[in-house]
Amino acid sequence: MKRLAFQVAVGLSVLAIAPMTWAWLVSSPYRTDAVTRDWVERVPAAPVALVLGAGIWGDHPTPMLGSRLDIATTLYAQGKIKAILVSGDNHIKAYDEPTVMRDYLIAKGVPKDKIVLDYAGFDTWDSCVRAKKIFGASAVTVVTQSFHLPRAVTLCRTAGLEAYGVGDDSSQAFRGTTYVYAAREFFASGKGFLDAVILRSDPQFLGRYETSLDQAIASG
Repeated sequence: MKRLAFQVAVGLSVLAIAPMTWAWLVSSPYRTDAVTRDWVERVPAAPVALVLGAGIWGDHPTPMLGSRLDIATTLYAQGKIKAILVSGDNHIKAYDEPTVMRDYLIAKGVPKDKIVLDYAGFDTWDSCVRAKKIFGASAVTVVTQSFHLPRAVTLCRTAGLEAYGVGDDSSQAFRGTTYVYAAREFFASGKGFLDAVILRSDPQFLGRYETSLDQAIASG
């Protein structure tokens, strides 16, 4: 009986870490952290950066989201991308991540016509699938925090995107918050694996094809 209990415990442990291991292995060749002076040089050029939402405080991005947007601004300024797709939550009128993200980027000098808003990026898988199916992206540079990067890149690649990721190492500036969210990745990776591999779930909202990203890439 004890042996069976031990085997069950081992099996459950393996199942718990398998999705995160999958995300780390799949994404390993396709991600880097924005921590050294040459990080921009390591990022391959892509038509668009996909910046994933990370919360807002009123009409301001959270510090973590601000860091993501700063990375996207640098990529645009250095000619590594031609447009920025901001994907976030706008489930109610009073909470509008994409608009706050756009306004922050504009204040940083990114032209308005180079920014495209996805109002239904309710989670990472939804953002990746919508970037592909709704906005017609084929290759993206995913921008998020380092702890989230393996899952984000893997889900986008599973969705059919040629994805490379850049992560902000938030552990120095936001240590407590980073550790909490990093721990949550065990559960989020399991959900991502279920959505992307087992169920091949559609996003909460799909809809018609939008040409806004094509226009943003072509403009200027």
